Amino acid sequence: MSEIEADAVPAPPSKPGPVYGLVRGVLRPLVRLVYRPTITGAERVPRHGAVILASNHLSFVDSIVIPLAAPRPVQFLAKSHYFTGPGLKGWVSRTFFTAIGAVGVERGAGAAAQAALDQGRRILEAGNAFALYPEGTRSLDGRLYKGRTGVAWLALTTGAVVVPVGLVGTQEIQPVGSSLPRVRPVTVRFGAPIDVSRHGTADSGRARRAATDEIMAAIHALSGQELANAYNEVPPHGALAKIADRVAPRERV
Repeated sequence: MSEIEADAVPAPPSKPGPVYGLVRGVLRPLVRLVYRPTITGAERVPRHGAVILASNHLSFVDSIVIPLAAPRPVQFLAKSHYFTGPGLKGWVSRTFFTAIGAVGVERGAGAAAQAALDQGRRILEAGNAFALYPEGTRSLDGRLYKGRTGVAWLALTTGAVVVPVGLVGTQEIQPVGSSLPRVRPVTVRFGAPIDVSRHGTADSGRARRAATDEIMAAIHALSGQELANAYNEVPPHGALAKIADRVAPRERV
């Protein structure tokens, strides 16, 4: 999920529709036959109830890999333009992303971030699985960036457990600028479920930060990436902005 800088469109369905099962049933064995992914820890994903799959983010294809590797249906947020394009191309895009469990959101800022979180909350409160990327956007240099606290807010608000996910090699399937996917080895590692409730309540900034850091540490242990020790965003411009960000850093959700 982005910064989360998104403005949600209408409430998502409580669970993926019947087309999801059909598409997943066709794509899953096909992808496994072609790519032969290494998937470990799938048994750690609870089969029922609300669960957050929190993953590192290396490539556009991550949002396809996770639903196909997970042992249960998964929903996630995707940019709204995948659902609003005109003509045949727009219909194909809209049908495909809806079929794989995506929920459209429009990029924005401010209150829009909370609107996107509320989309995830509805999915989780319906007892479903929801995947997101705490880094916000994909890493272009392969490093693992600091997590934004939206993942902790969702977990602490809904009581959902968090399953960390480590993706390895997905950036080689479709590198930035590449229009066609390539056949490359991929590894998907599901970690042990994390109950973040011991950190406190959702209205505590300290609890959200501590829970997020625990989740990111688990993702790091699975992915083995170099740590960036920064947020995946453009650094503040100007001396005053840099000083303000150091003295009173704002929470990234």
